[in-house]
Amino acid sequence: MKQEGRITSLKEFYPYYLSEHKDVTCRVLHFIGTLLFFSCLATSLILKQYQLLWLCPLLGYGFAWVGHFFFEKNKPATFKYPLYSLTSDFMLFFELLLGKQKFNPNA
Repeated sequence: MKQEGRITSLKEFYPYYLSEHKDVTCRVLHFIGTLLFFSCLATSLILKQYQLLWLCPLLGYGFAWVGHFFFEKNKPATFKYPLYSLTSDFMLFFELLLGKQKFNPNA
């Protein structure tokens, strides 16, 4: 439900999120960034090298923001809806991985 023009649920946010991720390169960069995020997280936990954890958001958001600023040419939703956006990043990653979403949503 919207309150004062704000999205107030993940169910309502996710279609908006997908509409902001129509560019193939942007989706690929999101996928790579999220894959690197999970890889860095797992590596730091398995090796007990916790100082590597600071790289996780840098890798994840770095790739995603390049996709938005240079290819999608829009402002990442992270700035307005940080938790919904992060959750949606993970949802899109696993949907792409499982073939439930396409890298080229226009194909």
